[in-house]
Amino acid sequence: MIWEALGAAVVGLVLSFTATRRLPERFPVRSLALATGPVAALLGALLTRSILGPGHPVQTLAAAVAVGAALLSVLIRPARGALRGSAPA
Repeated sequence: MIWEALGAAVVGLVLSFTATRRLPERFPVRSLALATGPVAALLGALLTRSILGPGHPVQTLAAAVAVGAALLSVLIRPARGALRGSAPA
């Protein structure tokens, strides 16, 4: 179990580090993104392990990646030019 948790934390850290390196302007608070990745991945791994039980490391890490990416996507700010005014009446 400790290896699954450690693996999920590393996967989440790598995911968040990659996201902040590729899109630095979309993540204004880099430390928040770097903290969210491992925590979200651990949450996904814990949830998967509690549902499936022990003995499913591949599914656990896949869920860690999915939940980590989903929660990191919540932190992404829209691009500067993407914001539009209200629709014409």
